[in-house]
Amino acid sequence: MDERAALRLLAADLPDAGDDAAVVDDLVVTTDMLHETTDFPAGTTRYTAGWRAVGASLSDVAAMGASATCAVAAYAAVELDETELGDFVRGARDICEAVGASYVGGDLDTHREFTTATTAIGRTDDPVRRSGAEPGDLLCVTGELGRSAAAVRLFEAGETVRANDLFRFTPRVAAGVGLRGSATSMMDSSDGLARSAHQLAEAGDCGFELDFDALPVHDAVEEVAADADDRRDLAAFFGEDFELVFTLPQAALDAARDATDVPLTVVGKAVEESADAVVVADGEAVPDRGYTHGGDE
Repeated sequence: MDERAALRLLAADLPDAGDDAAVVDDLVVTTDMLHETTDFPAGTTRYTAGWRAVGASLSDVAAMGASATCAVAAYAAVELDETELGDFVRGARDICEAVGASYVGGDLDTHREFTTATTAIGRTDDPVRRSGAEPGDLLCVTGELGRSAAAVRLFEAGETVRANDLFRFTPRVAAGVGLRGSATSMMDSSDGLARSAHQLAEAGDCGFELDFDALPVHDAVEEVAADADDRRDLAAFFGEDFELVFTLPQAALDAARDATDVPLTVVGKAVEESADAVVVADGEAVPDRGYTHGGDE
């Protein structure tokens, strides 16, 4: 059973689960667990790991349209090396400072492999849910796609300095807050654009038409992609980019661009739900494929 199947199993008992974070009054809370063998390629520094692990939770806060308050992390490794631990905490503190939050500690333990569990907390009295997209809404993304996919390829090629740089992303907290007044639905792209579209469609009872030619692809993808099909797959299906995927009415697009600090790109539109295919591109069904914990792509 993979992560998504497990969440569906728990949905009846945990009705507040299903969005990127839980909301209690105006408090936004989210947690993530990452492992060396599945989340940190060989060559990932502990500084990058601290940055990326805490950043992943902060990205969930961003996806709710919340400001980021603080984060904590549980750190476990085969042995507690002073340099590695210090580097991890520096990375965690630096990414928190980058989005106006505080890193306030956590827990330490030993484990058979490097593992970290992070929790981030934010605040908003008007969260943006995954539900809410309606036919006619535009489907948009922040920033560029494929950054993490390119990093993994570079790790595999032994180009670890460049790969670590690409693996350190900035959660779109400020953009999420800016989009709060116009976005009808929102999540982050940790599972990939294609899977995110499927999840927003399921939550909103609609479908989506994607325009793969419109995808804002990171320059690094051009360095590692074998061909045009590979380029599209790295941008649309790989995931782990932690950009925001959101919908908004056509009339709100200009205001949304004025309210955010990063580029916004229209990559599709919401359409009436179809029994034939939930998400399509160029008239063909787009598979519900992307990153899933505990399962294959």
